[in-house]
Amino acid sequence: MTDRPTPRPPRLIVSDLDGTLLRSDGSVSARTRSALAMAEDAGATVVFATGRPPRWMREVAQATGHRGIAVCSNGALVYDLHQEKIIEGFPLAPEIGRVVVEAIRTSIPGVSFGVEFGDRFGHEETYLVAGDRLNETFIGRISDLLVAEPVLKLLVKHEGYEPDQLLAKAREVAGDLVTMTHSSKIGLLEVSAQGISKASTLATLCAERGIDASEVVAFGDMPNDLAMLAWAGTPYAVTGGHPDVLAAVERRCPSNDDDGVASVLESLFR
Repeated sequence: MTDRPTPRPPRLIVSDLDGTLLRSDGSVSARTRSALAMAEDAGATVVFATGRPPRWMREVAQATGHRGIAVCSNGALVYDLHQEKIIEGFPLAPEIGRVVVEAIRTSIPGVSFGVEFGDRFGHEETYLVAGDRLNETFIGRISDLLVAEPVLKLLVKHEGYEPDQLLAKAREVAGDLVTMTHSSKIGLLEVSAQGISKASTLATLCAERGIDASEVVAFGDMPNDLAMLAWAGTPYAVTGGHPDVLAAVERRCPSNDDDGVASVLESLFR
């Protein structure tokens, strides 16, 4: 009987942040920091892929030692954690944004819109923002916000819908124009340029580095992770994740509060 070859360790580790790598309080555990360092010491590239904008990445950069890069805003930009600097962006064209806004507002009365520019956030007056984020935002008409500067993510909010319901309704009227997803437990959608996702930007980064998707291990928990998990050679769904993710991904890791990502990395690199 021929011995099986020893599996090669993955060349790239990519993890979602909220609900996956970060604990519920937003922290990075000592065990997770150690596991990420172990993977990098073994030669793997570590990438964070998140719906977060760069302005919410500073605490993550500090907690992980300002190492590596992040795919932010669901793939709409690449962010250098070491320099805390945007490297590349894939914005939504203003004319497409206007059509999408009009179609969704006509079909779903009561929606409100916001826009991510990368380091700033603008929103309509009716778009409610949590008090601890008020200092990061400014208010304007959506028609003006769409052309103020390149829009990396359009946000659609409706207090009366569950996120899956809102996503289905919005896709009916504008799903062929843009990429729509969500990563929230409230009625909040995240809209990017057509074809832009965590997966598309990761594929570009890997092609530049000569890394095949089969050499990638990925972790996620929400619908905005689905394309990434389908693309990666070895995907893991976080225990307790969204039902669509659990249905699509066979492998499981423990929850974010149980250091699930770290437990898998320890098994791969020890």
